[in-house]
Amino acid sequence: MSAIPAPRTVRSADVVNEQIRDLWARTDGRLNPEDRAEYESLVTEWASAVGSGVAQRV
Repeated sequence: MSAIPAPRTVRSADVVNEQIRDLWARTDGRLNPEDRAEYESLVTEWASAVGSGVAQRV
């Protein structure tokens, strides 16, 4: 078995931002610990997409 991780699909910042907005709307702005973990993961993914220039909706 290979130790090399499978390539991950890179989503655009716009797509991730939309998911962040959906999370906030779905939780009415109140994040439980599970939601907070999802939010932090999404923000990290968003920042990575912005930093790599993947800002267009795909």
